[in-house]
Amino acid sequence: MVESDNLRYTRIALNNGSGAIPALGFGTLIPDPMATRTATKAALEAGFRQLDAAERYRNEKEVGEAMQEVFKAGKMKREEVFVATKLWNNNHRPERVKPAFEASLKKLQLDYVDLYLIHTPFAFQPGDEQDPRDANGNVIYDKGVTLLDTWRALEGLVDEGRCKAIGLSDVSLAQVKEIFEAGRIKPAVVHVESHPYLPQWDLLDYCRNNGIVLQAFAALGHSSEPKLLEDPVITAIAKRVNKTPAQVLLAWAIQRGTALLTTSKTPSRIKENFEVSTLPQDAMREINEGIKSRIRFNAVVDTGVPGFIPRGKGG
Repeated sequence: MVESDNLRYTRIALNNGSGAIPALGFGTLIPDPMATRTATKAALEAGFRQLDAAERYRNEKEVGEAMQEVFKAGKMKREEVFVATKLWNNNHRPERVKPAFEASLKKLQLDYVDLYLIHTPFAFQPGDEQDPRDANGNVIYDKGVTLLDTWRALEGLVDEGRCKAIGLSDVSLAQVKEIFEAGRIKPAVVHVESHPYLPQWDLLDYCRNNGIVLQAFAALGHSSEPKLLEDPVITAIAKRVNKTPAQVLLAWAIQRGTALLTTSKTPSRIKENFEVSTLPQDAMREINEGIKSRIRFNAVVDTGVPGFIPRGKGG
């Protein structure tokens, strides 16, 4: 077997903030809090140096505990880990942004985060309810605030130095352009669903041309049907290069110039997902040209309601 290369250690320069983001990131969207803690620790020990958290996942506390455990054991320093978290929809009003950010910092047990994202461009009714609904079960949106209003509040956090870079999540190309053109501080990262069934080439081109990092979530298709990991193009390449389908998909994402997130609760799979290496150019071409399916697995971009997070108490 060919010796592993350095693809897994790829870092992508940011237009502002903490210098560069590790391309290979670990997502902490894990419903069970204890599993979150175990998986986050396993990810750091496997070599992941980028963690993606969110107020909406309701497990920032466990992510923070896992990080502190690893830091206190002397296995790595805080500066070596790029930490991102996100502002949820019920906190879009400018006066709610800083308290929400500070609450996240406290749960994560950090003095600063490397990246703070607006989780979706949809503002929900302000308040403690993460998933406000009317009597008919419809989401109650907040028409009194714009995405740019919220963005300007995030710019204020950067000015204070406790948030190194800011970005957008679950947005369209038009929304990215709006904020890029109007913002005093430009988005450093745009975090969207992307994989060979949803390559987002137009958005990726715009990001490349404007120094924005596109970060892909659901890079492995999130186990949804049709299963990306079972796509014949992907499985054939995996067999040929002696890698797993997951490793092929993650390598593809890095080699096309994006950062990505992968999530698992299983330590062996977490380790496997870090063991990526460079694909030959013909394999890249086969994925880019040979896969014609176009599927979006998460409808959050249409409603602001997350497709991968179960509705539970308080949302």
